[in-house]
Amino acid sequence: MQDIILLSTTIFMGFFAIMNPIANTPIFLALTSNIENKSEVNKIAFKAVLYSFIIVSVFCILGQVIFKLFGITLPAFQITGGLLLFVVGYNMLNAKESGIHYPSKEDKEIIKSKIEDPNEEINIAISPLAIPILAGPGTISTAMNFVGAKTSLSTVGHVIIVIAIFALMCSITFILFISGKKIVKFLGHNVIKVISRIMGLILSVIATQMIITGIKNTIPM
Repeated sequence: MQDIILLSTTIFMGFFAIMNPIANTPIFLALTSNIENKSEVNKIAFKAVLYSFIIVSVFCILGQVIFKLFGITLPAFQITGGLLLFVVGYNMLNAKESGIHYPSKEDKEIIKSKIEDPNEEINIAISPLAIPILAGPGTISTAMNFVGAKTSLSTVGHVIIVIAIFALMCSITFILFISGKKIVKFLGHNVIKVISRIMGLILSVIATQMIITGIKNTIPM
């Protein structure tokens, strides 16, 4: 039981660090600032977390199949995923937006112009919210690393725990998104920046551990 609790806590902290729902809330508010209908904003938030959950769940369930299909080994994925996460974590520590985890400036301008144009429809729930902000390469790498980790649980049980905790993270993200204005007003932008940097530190440590584990699994002992 203690192993399951420890595993669940580790997975939760990993997802919380990479998804960073507190720091992403102001981004969600900015993307939906021109939408006056509250129910429409809530619908976008729900769709964003739903699409994110579906994307990550598919990779969790079909991870081994994907590995075999492309001839990828778990250690190679751990090392590459760790490097990607480290870049994201490092940028978060320096209060920068990583191109891996956030849309580029050009993409932001395109998104902004389309949102402001009433004749142009765009589903921001899919892009950039679901991909790459919530379920980008970093989140997928984190999920598949947790799925591939060696534990006393069965493969199915392990996958279920990872998906269940990610579902919890999606629920938390949805609540923060629809309560965004109150949260930003209560915490303030400075506190959100501090939290983001702490998450960046945690994410960098997780990334380093992923790389170490990948190297250990590559070199025969």
